[in-house]
Amino acid sequence: MDYTILILLLPFFSFLLLGVFGKWFSHKAAGLVGTAVLGVVAVMAYYTAFEYFFQTPRTAEGVLPTLMPYNFTWLPFFVKGLSFNMGIMLDPISVMMLIVITTVSLMVHIYSFGYMHGERGFQRYYAFLSLFTMSMLGLVVATNIFQMYMFWELVGVSSYLLIGFYYTSPAAIAASKKAFIVTRFADLFFLIGILIYGYYCHSFGFEFNQDGFAQGAMMLPTALFLMFIGGAGKSAMFPLHIWLPDAMEGPTPVSALIHAATMVVAGVFQIARLFPLWIEYAPGTLHIVAWVGAFTAFYAAAVACCQSDIKRVLAFSTISQIAFMMVALGVCTEFTTGHEHVGSLGYMASMFHLFTHAMFKALLFLGAGCIIHAVHSNEMSAMGGLRKYMPITHITFLIACLAISGIPPFSGFFSKDEILTAAFAYMPAMGWIMTAIAAMTAFYMFRLYYGIFWGTENKALHAEHTPHEAPLTMTFPLMFLALVTCVAGFIPFGHFVSADGQLYDIHLDWNVAGTSIIIAVASIFLATYMYIGERQPQADALAEKFGKLHRWAYKRFYMDEVYQYITHRIIFAHISKPIAWFDRHVIDGFFNFLAWGTNALSFRIRGLQSGSVQGYAYVFLLGTLILLAIMAFA
Repeated sequence: MDYTILILLLPFFSFLLLGVFGKWFSHKAAGLVGTAVLGVVAVMAYYTAFEYFFQTPRTAEGVLPTLMPYNFTWLPFFVKGLSFNMGIMLDPISVMMLIVITTVSLMVHIYSFGYMHGERGFQRYYAFLSLFTMSMLGLVVATNIFQMYMFWELVGVSSYLLIGFYYTSPAAIAASKKAFIVTRFADLFFLIGILIYGYYCHSFGFEFNQDGFAQGAMMLPTALFLMFIGGAGKSAMFPLHIWLPDAMEGPTPVSALIHAATMVVAGVFQIARLFPLWIEYAPGTLHIVAWVGAFTAFYAAAVACCQSDIKRVLAFSTISQIAFMMVALGVCTEFTTGHEHVGSLGYMASMFHLFTHAMFKALLFLGAGCIIHAVHSNEMSAMGGLRKYMPITHITFLIACLAISGIPPFSGFFSKDEILTAAFAYMPAMGWIMTAIAAMTAFYMFRLYYGIFWGTENKALHAEHTPHEAPLTMTFPLMFLALVTCVAGFIPFGHFVSADGQLYDIHLDWNVAGTSIIIAVASIFLATYMYIGERQPQADALAEKFGKLHRWAYKRFYMDEVYQYITHRIIFAHISKPIAWFDRHVIDGFFNFLAWGTNALSFRIRGLQSGSVQGYAYVFLLGTLILLAIMAFA
């Protein structure tokens, strides 16, 4: 598999070509270059998956081997056996992520032909897409935690550039800075965790059978939790979630690629990559991850129920669904597979939901882009009744809503059901909590669906600008992703990805599945009752009755204001200002005094360096007499 290095190099060269020479390309040429390169990369990724899953022989234990087509020492250390390596590692989850990243990225490249048509900076946009794709691919095939961190930071830079693509918009600039600062703050903890990991375990690699890991067992829970904080920042877990809703200021295709399907699952991938260490050395800390995920899922779902901007509904939906993946990993208690051992079911369920969610959430965001393209607004008040104008977008969006709601036979049902089964196996309370959050998901998604395609049509706005279906470059990705959403649930995912690499046959637990289906259908019926009509008296009455709670949820429970208060009123006012005063008056004053004293003294004694020989002789004679007098008296 020597060709796999091209999976990284091709998008990198595409970035250089479009970034350096893009201004001499027409929009069409730049788009074709970026899309053609990504198409080749996608074909190579699919061939890699075929070759790895179907042609690579399993070991005697029935496990798919870990392959390293490239791995070379980049920076050696003085400590024996410790170095920074760079290379490509292929195992089930990295190959699965190659499929996810290249598929969604290719669809976004095609979609952007229509959505970004005529935009200033079109070539720059495709250059940034190539940089992001290369960075994300490098992250998932990393052979060690340091290489992962390098590409992790490149992903953050790409996200910053793409969120702030509309650099003339103050809101986009503020959102890009907010995303960059919050994720860099979290990444500081990731870096500290890496350093602890390397210092105590004498390795940055992912081979976990070395004696060094046992020797560093005492510090591993701390290192892993610090790394989780980095992952929580990237995956927008509470309370580091505040950047993701604002990141919707970037172009909608960027939201589909980065903030729905790929970058935001990097934290989930990080825990999955280090999963053997979590299970072996930090199982208690892993369960903390599960409860953080459960709270985040509930919080995000509650906020999504009250948002009016369709992209922000989808943003909070993304936070909630990623939290489901975190919960699935966090409820694991064993590193074994087999239906008699459900302790590691969550690992497979998390990766399965990562795969299915990437497809239907990208579909939802791209569908939202078509809607915004048609009505020139993100607000649901500008929509309503769009099913008559946009039939393809309507049907594909409905498929995605059914999938995320957990309705069979769509893919989201199969993956989410496995998460619920794992949660019930860990603790019944956790299972019921996640089932309730799944019901909230179905409710707010169909609230969104009815608000866009049914509900009250804004006839005045539509008369002024009649909505229309998007061009084929935008609807083809919708139809492709909708098809994947319809069939992906039937993939025997456990045959490809499981906790210990052995074959895992998925069998639905119909006690759990039946309950979740009933609750999801009831939630959809409730949303239908409240939102399908021209008017929504029940919803209005509830919003008025629980006005304060509705306002709090609409304002995201004032988390942004809390951060503003903490940073400006506490940190800046009571910590930064005193430090700044001390710096200006004490530190600067002391060094200014040294400079003044030196200058004044030099002014006083400058006569000693007058250049007069007679003066020098006089001083010499005077000094000699003084020394003789001292000696005489002594």
